[in-house]
Amino acid sequence: MVDETGAEAPDGGALARRIGPAQLMSFGIGATIGTGIFFVLSSAVPEAGPAVVVSFVLAAVTAGFTALCYAELASTIPVAGSSYSYAYATLGEVVAYVVGWCLVLEYAVSSAAVAVGWSEYLDELLDDTIGVRIPDALSAAPGAGGVVNLPAIVLVTLCALLLIRGASESARANAVMVVIKVLVLLFFSAIAFSAFTSDNYAPFAPLGVAGISAAASSIFFSFIGLDAVSTAGEEVRNPRRTLPVAIIGALLVVTTVYLLVAFSAVGAQPAAEFEGQEAGLAVILEDVTGSRWPAIVLAAGAVVSIFSVTLVTMYGQTRILFAMSRDGMIPSLFSRVDPRTLTPVRGTVAVALFVGVLAGFVPLDFLIDLTSMGTLVAFTVVSIGVVVLRRTQPDLPRGFRVPGYPVVPVLSVAFCLYLVYGLPGTTWALFGIWLAIAAVVYVTYARTHSTLRTPR
Repeated sequence: MVDETGAEAPDGGALARRIGPAQLMSFGIGATIGTGIFFVLSSAVPEAGPAVVVSFVLAAVTAGFTALCYAELASTIPVAGSSYSYAYATLGEVVAYVVGWCLVLEYAVSSAAVAVGWSEYLDELLDDTIGVRIPDALSAAPGAGGVVNLPAIVLVTLCALLLIRGASESARANAVMVVIKVLVLLFFSAIAFSAFTSDNYAPFAPLGVAGISAAASSIFFSFIGLDAVSTAGEEVRNPRRTLPVAIIGALLVVTTVYLLVAFSAVGAQPAAEFEGQEAGLAVILEDVTGSRWPAIVLAAGAVVSIFSVTLVTMYGQTRILFAMSRDGMIPSLFSRVDPRTLTPVRGTVAVALFVGVLAGFVPLDFLIDLTSMGTLVAFTVVSIGVVVLRRTQPDLPRGFRVPGYPVVPVLSVAFCLYLVYGLPGTTWALFGIWLAIAAVVYVTYARTHSTLRTPR
């Protein structure tokens, strides 16, 4: 079914190949760094204690196995749609449809979660610079003590406007923000290490293996950037070579920065102080230095760099919906490309509306765990897809092959399922409701509009 993935789209549905390797790697780094590290420690450290650094390693190892599987499929099937398109080509329409809905959940909720985190750092920046705080009613969701998170909605709107202008323009803006982001986090680590004390690492794992696993499950949403790289498969120059390099390169940079920040943060602040801490990294710097300027620098860097995360995850969402729409799984408005900008304008507007509602009215903790669920399910399917495609079409040209096959794909599946098991019951219930909605849409629309059943 590889030839049915829609790489060659009909008139009105073609994307332009304008993104180079450096820009694509920046996409991966931009979608990943910031999604978690700027604010996930406030929820992960209370679960794992100082052993949160082990949780990051566990999540990174799982992401590493999956990254190799992504690299093979991306170099074999270089089209828009990421895990959805890979599942469509290897496991069939029904599985691909389920994966597509998981990805819609993953990207929409991740975009909203990051927008909420951005709102926290914006509030911290305004307070540190001009002494003004946004009223709680306008900076938090109803379940978090407010009425609406207005800054989060503003961020989503700005990202949508930039995406409508074009993919290459978005990629250039993202590359600049990625450089700022990495420099700011290295700045944080340098100062935090100056206050490092080993006493903060005792007791190391107060909740044992269960706490480490639970934190790793929540943290995993921070690695969504690997999937975001592959959503650009149809807009990348020389994709069979560029995609694997960008995916693996982004993972190495991200993992290094995450471990530096997590290790230095826990060494600079007792684990008990992380819980409920908003704009946590900025607060740590202010406490360590006794001065406000380092916190201002970090908050300003976070405001700029977290923007890039929302930008890239919303980009990924529009491209997944583009691929699903082209296959008849959802209405055609998501695959209609503007003839001037060569971007799916209507689909981008629809995504912005959905993400804006989530960001404005849903608390952050629910968003984080739901993103992890969608990400882990998609990663599991990609790893299975590598095995299936090796068996069904072994002679397909592949720009990259998973080393240690079939051990690596099997380990990837095992690690993903282990982390899925560690997610809370509420997340499972919400995920079940989401899949029930997907089933209704499939029966009432997708099954009768699928391009596998109707002429292209």
